[in-house]
Amino acid sequence: MFAVYAQEPNADSPLDSLVVGERPEPDVPDGWVRVHVKAASLNMHDLWTLRGVGIKPEQFPMILGCDGAGTLDDGSEVVLHSVINAPGWQGDDTLDPKRTLLTEKHQGTFADQVVVPARNVVPKPAALSFAEAATMGTAWLTAYRMLFVKSGLRPGQTMLVQGASGGVSTALVQLGRAAGFRVWVTGRSEEKRALASSLGAHQTFESGARLPERVDAVFETVGKATWSHSVKSLKPGGIIVVSGSTSGPDANAELQRVFFLQLRVAGSTMGTRDELTDLLAYLDLTGVRPQIGAELPFTEAPKGFRAMLDGDTAGKIVFTR
Repeated sequence: MFAVYAQEPNADSPLDSLVVGERPEPDVPDGWVRVHVKAASLNMHDLWTLRGVGIKPEQFPMILGCDGAGTLDDGSEVVLHSVINAPGWQGDDTLDPKRTLLTEKHQGTFADQVVVPARNVVPKPAALSFAEAATMGTAWLTAYRMLFVKSGLRPGQTMLVQGASGGVSTALVQLGRAAGFRVWVTGRSEEKRALASSLGAHQTFESGARLPERVDAVFETVGKATWSHSVKSLKPGGIIVVSGSTSGPDANAELQRVFFLQLRVAGSTMGTRDELTDLLAYLDLTGVRPQIGAELPFTEAPKGFRAMLDGDTAGKIVFTR
């Protein structure tokens, strides 16, 4: 079957390991289902897989793609939940110490077919296109959990999103605006800040700029480059919710400011199946739709990978057939 896959790990030149070609069709174990992929979105995790991060060398070749949407053998339209739990796990899906994401152990979604445990598919709302639904399982679910499960924010309070154009960031802007938060965003360029404004941000600022006032919560996916600004931007007792560190993980913790102002730092990773179901219902009810920066055929996947590697994004990059 057609697939976009990583041939081997390549830490220094990840795109050199990217292959658009053929892979064997997957077997379907008991309790698993086959999904005929209609659309799948690109995530930073796919670049990390190409570099060999979070995956053992013997797992290659690995079909890339953490999330997507498609149809079951009976034609049912579904969205994928990307967190694969250990058999018999009970409780929060994201706290399972043996959990994996697609592409870490099991083959991913950038292919004609993908197989997943039966509980890892949820019905796709008819109002969502396959391309829109394909952004839900990673970026939008991560944003939903950060905002509605982890932050403790109330409507009317002020949130700051660090970084204006990534998949999680654009989802946070759209979800926060629809939920009644005052949404502020930082961005490196005028173009990226304009994108955030068009999605509902009330105000945008240059990266690192002094804000008019301190905020109730900061949402971090950037890491080292923005961490100090995030800490300094918080009100006493405020919270930073962090789900990534694309610019590097080794930021100065600013512990004196953290303890003196009683700041809180909450980690957040992906989301549960139930949260994905709630997210889809939320979009169905509100009419909010993801910002898709580029929609490309699967055959042009290398173009999408290059754009993400270069930071040339304006929302989610989605591959379709």
